[in-house]
Amino acid sequence: MLEASVFTSPFSPVRPAKPAFPAGGVAVSPAPAAASAAALPIFSSLLLLPRPNATATPFDGTAAEAFEAARPHLEHIRASGGSGAVAAASSSSPPPSAPTCPTSISVHVDQLPGDGVRTVELPCGLAVGSHVTVVARPRAARPEYDPKIAERKDGQAPLMVSQFMIELVGTKAVDGEAPPRILHFNPRIRGDYSGKPVIEMNSCYRMQWGQSHRCEGYASRPAEETVDGQLKCEKWIRDDDKKSEESKMKWWVKRLIGRPKDVHISWPYPFAEGKLFVLTLTAGLEGYHVNVDGRHVTSFPYRTGYTLEDATGLSLNGDIDIESIFASSLPNSHPSFAPERYLEMSEQWRAPPLPTEPVELFIGILSAASHFAERMAVRKSWMMYTRKSTNIVARFFVALNGKKEVNAELKREAEFFQDIVIVPFMDSYDLVVLKTIAIAEYGVRVIPAKYIMKCDDDTFVRIDSVLDQVKKVRSDKSVYIGSMNYFHKPLRSGKWAVTYEEWPEEAYPNYANGPGYVISADIARYIVSEFDNQTLRLFKMEDVNMGMWVEKFNNTRWPVEYRHDVRFYQSGCFDGYFTAHYQSPQHMICLWRKLQSGSSHCCNVR
Repeated sequence: MLEASVFTSPFSPVRPAKPAFPAGGVAVSPAPAAASAAALPIFSSLLLLPRPNATATPFDGTAAEAFEAARPHLEHIRASGGSGAVAAASSSSPPPSAPTCPTSISVHVDQLPGDGVRTVELPCGLAVGSHVTVVARPRAARPEYDPKIAERKDGQAPLMVSQFMIELVGTKAVDGEAPPRILHFNPRIRGDYSGKPVIEMNSCYRMQWGQSHRCEGYASRPAEETVDGQLKCEKWIRDDDKKSEESKMKWWVKRLIGRPKDVHISWPYPFAEGKLFVLTLTAGLEGYHVNVDGRHVTSFPYRTGYTLEDATGLSLNGDIDIESIFASSLPNSHPSFAPERYLEMSEQWRAPPLPTEPVELFIGILSAASHFAERMAVRKSWMMYTRKSTNIVARFFVALNGKKEVNAELKREAEFFQDIVIVPFMDSYDLVVLKTIAIAEYGVRVIPAKYIMKCDDDTFVRIDSVLDQVKKVRSDKSVYIGSMNYFHKPLRSGKWAVTYEEWPEEAYPNYANGPGYVISADIARYIVSEFDNQTLRLFKMEDVNMGMWVEKFNNTRWPVEYRHDVRFYQSGCFDGYFTAHYQSPQHMICLWRKLQSGSSHCCNVR
């Protein structure tokens, strides 16, 4: 690591004087041998320079605040001393003891706010067998005036609504990014567009909602996929028009008389306005199971990208009065508090020294400081490919966390594995693009590469397939490879709205989805040069921003060959993928094992 005296900026080392974009497209000379892995700093040299007021944007202010906020954290981890060699020598020393978590939690109504979002912390998440019990009462229906929920014409009476949400939520990895909704359970007692009572379940990972799972009163067919042998949806009595005139007692008697032997009882919808219920949510082997008043109602299979330990909070919101909450059989430790559970300090997972010659492919992997398990899974899976080739290098790019203990563990991890580059600002979803610039800079100045790939720490990469795609392009051409979005329009309202000041056009430039794409070195040099010159346009959506840069390069430098392939997959995994997104650490290991056996099929493990 560099000595403190080298840091003339409060944020990071001074940028090298060598230009990033030589005139005439001359290749950058290889990094000197002295810049070996043992001598390289673990900090990125990314430095945000203030722009003139005439060209400054709101993004510049947010970024400057993030760099400034990182100063005390940088000073703290730099002052803690240590080096890669020391870390390697002391890898067998016991890590600091991790705090333990309670195995059960009980919360009474007096401990919760009466309205709004009510949250109960599950410090170490859940484990198989954990269960959470909620005793509550749905409120009477109320008029809904929000047009996003209930549209109505002028003069029309407002729609009456009674609904609530029970959610398992994760820990926010970076500022500006909504916490993941690991399970979204939403009973709508007065119904929705279907006009009938419904229960909708879903998950939202890294601000992307999955496909909703709806129970509408019909039992799932046993031939369909079950969850731990339980139906995804149980049947309940639908108050259809044919039965609306009959009393419930008469309808029950007719059912019993008509089926004297094997009587299958159908229960009413499990929730009613003003009626107390007891809901128990249990974590099984294959998914979550919901029982209400002692009977099974629905089951929801685990979604890709989550582990049970991620569910560190229970959130309740909507038209509901809560009596009590009780959680039990909880784990007593969590990987964010106990990274030593996931970090295997073994020589076999350490990155080899950087090559002294330019390489074919450099892969920059975006990660968050607390993602110890995700990084370890990458090292033990597809990143192993880089250890067998001197022509491919991969590094994690991580910004700082608000917790000093997390940053301390991150530094310890970085010094031992030698595969982490710490970018000197406080992590924020809106600033992810700065990590991408750091990746480009590393692939230009530290380990010159012919092609530079960007991916996420939940992306599984088939490196051989990516290289095959790269080799289809003439070596003298500029290229941009990924799953392209064409004529994608910005949202002008809502949470993810983009103002006309941020982007005035009606459509974005063509851009590749963020979980995995490749650019040629000349584009990377152009990006770094524009950033150095303070002329690089910075936008809060990283993948869209890359499309903007490539379009400008295409218009002002040389033509770019855009290569679209859906196998750089955005929404998960499908057989034959090049990159598979939203893969949990368990999925990473499973996919690697399959790949080693010659299969590019997806995994269905939790």
